[in-house]
Amino acid sequence: MNRDALGFLTLAALWGTAFVATKAALAEFPPVLLGALRFDIAAAVLVAVAVASGQRLRPAGWGDLAPILAGGAFSIGLHHALLFTGQQYVSSAVAATLLGLIPVLTPVAARVLRPDERIDAVGAVGLLVGFAGLILIADPDVGRLPLVGDGAGGGALAANAGALFVFGSAVAWVAGAVTTREDDATLGPLALQAWMAAVGALLLHVAAAVLGQSAATLDPSTTGLAWLAYLAVVPGAGGFLLYFRLLDRLGPIRAGLLEYAIPPFAALFGFVVLSETLAVNTAWGFVCIFAAFVLVQRAPIRAALRRRVR
Repeated sequence: MNRDALGFLTLAALWGTAFVATKAALAEFPPVLLGALRFDIAAAVLVAVAVASGQRLRPAGWGDLAPILAGGAFSIGLHHALLFTGQQYVSSAVAATLLGLIPVLTPVAARVLRPDERIDAVGAVGLLVGFAGLILIADPDVGRLPLVGDGAGGGALAANAGALFVFGSAVAWVAGAVTTREDDATLGPLALQAWMAAVGALLLHVAAAVLGQSAATLDPSTTGLAWLAYLAVVPGAGGFLLYFRLLDRLGPIRAGLLEYAIPPFAALFGFVVLSETLAVNTAWGFVCIFAAFVLVQRAPIRAALRRRVR
């Protein structure tokens, strides 16, 4: 148990630093291209580890291709394009907290695709509480919307738009979670993740080209390249390797609680590295999102606790 707890906290810290590393790297890289370069490197590392561990990498039919394409398109491509774009305008803590909506939205999306399952009254209240948290964090204020020549209002609008981009990235991740079916896959999780990273990187490169974000115009400093390498290797490839081990040992419910251990680390590293501060609304938004998770996921949480006691 101590080893599991240490692994849990280590992964939360690693993924908490990812928000800070992204924020720092965005000073020198355009957002979509940054995501593409990150997953170029991460995919190469994951493939190398898979080969070294003797895992098969060649997909064997649609059972492997379906999760690779869905995960690469939604969980890697669209998710990180929106997340990195939003992080230009919001702090690391805000971005990490908003992604806490993922375990709230995932069962809702799954139930939409499965008519035999419905959200009860308590679950509906949980959704309302979760979106209240989103509103607290986004902090929309019509009085601060930009007028002509109103630079301050423009900054407020950009922050609100940034929060919505990050929320959109959470929705994209959920779309990947509910459409990525690994039941018929013959490849192992590591090989699947390597392929997802490669597909996501390719799609991000295409999107970057469409948006005019070209690597030819880059002139990154040594610091910028170091942030990119750290983002790709440590919280990227290394984080996913640790996550798969924890998922196997802890199960999906307890592993899902990771989303609520990440924001404190993101806030701490953001304060130390980037001198970011934590707004009161962000803290209350975190409380609302965590409460929403408990309300929506109360049945599996209760079952997991009962099994643990027994």
